[in-house]
Amino acid sequence: QVQPVESGGGLVQAGDSLRLSCTASGGTFSTYIVGWFRQAPGKEREHVAALYYSGGSTWYADSVKGRFTISKENNKVYLQMNTLKPEDTAVYYCAVGIQLTQYDYWGQGTQVTVSS
Repeated sequence: QVQPVESGGGLVQAGDSLRLSCTASGGTFSTYIVGWFRQAPGKEREHVAALYYSGGSTWYADSVKGRFTISKENNKVYLQMNTLKPEDTAVYYCAVGIQLTQYDYWGQGTQVTVSS
């Protein structure tokens, strides 16, 4: 089974950019939807972006549309985050599934902290 592994989190200032990576361990993303989620302390998990890996279609939450871009290359999925805001601070998770509303495999998460 495919296991997503995230990397690329860190501490940045407001207005900066950051790129997260999700690597497929033990399999391939080719037949899946790959999604990025985030969860801030005390808040519910939020689905922020998704990529239909084989066809390339994408989906974004309104909260990140125009600032975040999801892309793929060589069995990796990236989340390019531009013009970061303090409210983007969260643990970001990569997940793999077969439907936009059903994800079966989750990564361990990577922390993104945006200072004001």
